[in-house]
Amino acid sequence: MAGRIRDEDVKRVRDAARIEDVVGEHLQLRNAGGGNLKGLCPFHDEKSPSFNVSPAKGLYHCFGCQEGGDVIEFVMKVDHLTFSETVERLAGQYNIELRYEEGGYNPGRQQGQRTRLVEAHKVAAAFFTEHLGSAEAMIARQFLADRGFTQADAEHFGIGYAPAGWENLVRFLRGRGFTPQEMLTSGLASEGRKGPMDRFRGRLVWPIRDISGDVIGFGARRLRDDDNGPKYLNTPETPIYKKSQVLYGLDLAKKDIARTGRAVVVEGYTDVMACHLAGVTGAIATCGTAFGEEHIKILRRLLMDSGEFRGEVIYTFDGDAAGQKAALRAFEEDQRFVTRTFVSVEPNGMDPCDLRQTRGDQAVRDLVDARVPLFEFAIRSRIEGHDLSTAEGRVAALDAAAPIVADIKDQALRHTYAVRLDSWLGFLDERFVVGRVGQLARWKRERARGNQQGRDGRTAPPEQPAPASRQHGFRPDARDPRHMVQREVLKLALQYPQLVARVFDSYGADEFTVPPYAAVREAIAAAGGPNGPSAHGGWIAAVREAAADDAVRALVTELAVEPVRTPRAPDEIYAGVCLVRLRTFSADTRIADVKSRLQRLDPVSGAEEYTATWQELLDLEKYRRALIDAGAAAL
Repeated sequence: MAGRIRDEDVKRVRDAARIEDVVGEHLQLRNAGGGNLKGLCPFHDEKSPSFNVSPAKGLYHCFGCQEGGDVIEFVMKVDHLTFSETVERLAGQYNIELRYEEGGYNPGRQQGQRTRLVEAHKVAAAFFTEHLGSAEAMIARQFLADRGFTQADAEHFGIGYAPAGWENLVRFLRGRGFTPQEMLTSGLASEGRKGPMDRFRGRLVWPIRDISGDVIGFGARRLRDDDNGPKYLNTPETPIYKKSQVLYGLDLAKKDIARTGRAVVVEGYTDVMACHLAGVTGAIATCGTAFGEEHIKILRRLLMDSGEFRGEVIYTFDGDAAGQKAALRAFEEDQRFVTRTFVSVEPNGMDPCDLRQTRGDQAVRDLVDARVPLFEFAIRSRIEGHDLSTAEGRVAALDAAAPIVADIKDQALRHTYAVRLDSWLGFLDERFVVGRVGQLARWKRERARGNQQGRDGRTAPPEQPAPASRQHGFRPDARDPRHMVQREVLKLALQYPQLVARVFDSYGADEFTVPPYAAVREAIAAAGGPNGPSAHGGWIAAVREAAADDAVRALVTELAVEPVRTPRAPDEIYAGVCLVRLRTFSADTRIADVKSRLQRLDPVSGAEEYTATWQELLDLEKYRRALIDAGAAAL
C-alpha cells in the first residue's frame, strides 16, 4: 500500500492553507491587536472570545481550553480527521498533488474513511445533478418551476434528481471504484436482499454540505403519489453526517452571517432557497430535526456571540399551531445565546417560499424585517385564547404566561417583561404581576437547588478540574515576577528571535526555574536557537518539531500566539529589559545559594574553599550591580 506523505508536500500544504482562512470557515474572527485575530472557540463553550489566531505564525491557541496548533492540527481536531485525511483534504482544496514515500501517488489506497465518504458524496451529487435534465426528471423540474425556481437556481444550489431504479447510483459508484461497504456506510445505499440498493429513488435531491462546502448528505423530496416513503427522506447518521450538527445552506450563508451579524432560521430547503434568492442570504435550515444546542454552538461562533459582539438570530415559523409550538421550543433553547433573538411569522401562514412566489422578493425581506423579540412572541402566544375581558380569563392568562417570564435568566429583562405582561393583560396592578413572576422564579431556583441534593441530603460535589495530564497549557503564578519574566523571554525568543539572538543561547535551562519553561528552552536550543538558520524561516515550526512531547508542543504554540506584554511593538530596549530582569533573578538565586554555602564553611579549617567561595560571592554581586547599572550592555 502507499506510504507516508512526503514531508516537503506536507510543508507545501501547510504553507498554502492560510490558517485565518481555514479557521474563518468555522468561526468569525475579529482583530485582536498585534496582528492577531480572535473568536469564540470551536472546542469548548465560552461567553467571550479567547481563541486566538496568529496569521503571521500560522498558529492558533485558545487561552480558555488550551487547545492549539497549526492549520493541519486545527482541521484534524475540528473535523475529527487523521493526519493523512487532513493533508489530503487541504491538498485537494489548494490543488496540490501529493506524493508518497513508497509506491508514488496512489490516493485511492491511501485515503482515510472520511475522505472516501466525502468523495462518494461528491460523485453522487454530480450524478444527481446530471439526471435533473433527463426526461424522467420532468416531474422534478416542474416541482421547482411551480415554486418559482429556475434552472439557474437549481444549479446554484446543486439540486439534482435521483432516478427511480433500484441500483442506478449503486452501479455508478461501483464503476467509480467504491465498495459496497463504502456505499452503505455513506448512507447513499441501503442493504437489499441482493446487496446494496439506492436509498434515494425517484426524488428531487438537495445536497447537504458542511461548513467548508463538502457534500456530506442529501435531502430528498417525494414527487409521486405511488411513493410510499416519507415526504422528505434524509441521509441517516453516518461518520460524516450528524443531523444535530448540520445546517442546510450554511456553506452559502456563513459569510453573510459573519458580515451582518444576522442569521435567519427557516424550516425547509425551499425556504432557504427563497430567502437567498430574495436577498436574505443569511438563511439556513435544520435537516430533519429541531433547532438545538449543537446548532446554536455553530451559530454562536459565526456571530461572535458574546457580550462584546451581539447580533441577531431570527426564526421564521408558519403562523399555525405547529409554528407556534416550534417557536416555543426555540424559546427553551434561546437563552444559550447572548445574541438577541426574534421571531417572524407571516399572518396568513405562508412560509418564505410561498410568500416569494405569491408576493415577490420584497415580501420575503419585509417578513424578516418585521421581526418581534422571541420573548414577546412566546409570552403573547401563551396569552392568546384567553378571554381578557373577564377577571377569570386574565388570571388564567397570567398563570399561563408568568412561567415564561419567570424563565428569563436576565433579571432586568425578566422585570421588564413582567411589567409588559401587566399591560398586555390589563390588570393595571404592576406590583401584583411582578410579584407573581418573582414568586415563580424563586420556586424555580429552589427546585433547581433541590434537584442537586443527593439521596443522603447532601449537595453533589462540585465538578473537579481536569487532571494535570489533560491540561495542555501552563499558567504561571501571575503574582511571581520570576514566572512572568521567564514567560516573556520565551515569547520573545519564539515571536521575535532577532531581538534576543545575541545573548539568548547563553541562558541555560537552569535559569528557567519553572519546569515547563525549561522544557521550552530546551526545545528552542534543539531547534538551533534564535541565532540559528531555522530562526530565519519556519522557526516556530522547528521549535514545535523539536519539543519533547505534546504538552511542551502545546505550550510552545501558546507562547507563540500570546501577545507580548508591552503596549507598543517590542524592540531591542524592551527585550533588553526582560533579559536583564531574568538574568538578575538568576543572579539573586545564585547569590543566595553561595551565601548559604558560605555560612556552612569554616574559614579556619577550610580557608582555601572559604576564600574561593567568598570571591565567587563578590563576583556575583559585582555582576548583579553591573546588570542594574549598565542594563543590557552588561549581558
